[in-house]
Amino acid sequence: MTTRIRTRWAALLVLPVLLAAPGCASTDPPPPPEVRAGRPARGAALIAQYGCGSCHTIPGIDRANGLVGPPLTRFGARSYIAGSLVNNGDNLRHWIADPQSVEPGTAMPNLGVSPIDAQDIAAYLFTLD
Repeated sequence: MTTRIRTRWAALLVLPVLLAAPGCASTDPPPPPEVRAGRPARGAALIAQYGCGSCHTIPGIDRANGLVGPPLTRFGARSYIAGSLVNNGDNLRHWIADPQSVEPGTAMPNLGVSPIDAQDIAAYLFTLD
């Protein structure tokens, strides 16, 4: 094989790798459709900050292995929240921000979660399919 042919073969082998590299850049995934304005990555941090993992098992959250409340695995695939609310973005934000108004006496405490924080926490939970 001549040097010219080897050079062309090398270029053909390397070119796909070079073209694919920009596609591997790390970007945040878009928010789930249920909470379009939510920021799932921020929601994950807030879940840890509010201590949700002390009562719930939550995938992707460090030390979130609580056994008081239900595990939140596959949350996005669930039909209901708290056994009575249809699982959608508005209901989940309401439940997170003020669970006692939805189900008085529930074990889920009001933690003072702001509407924006509830939106981002909901966005994270909806990524758990």
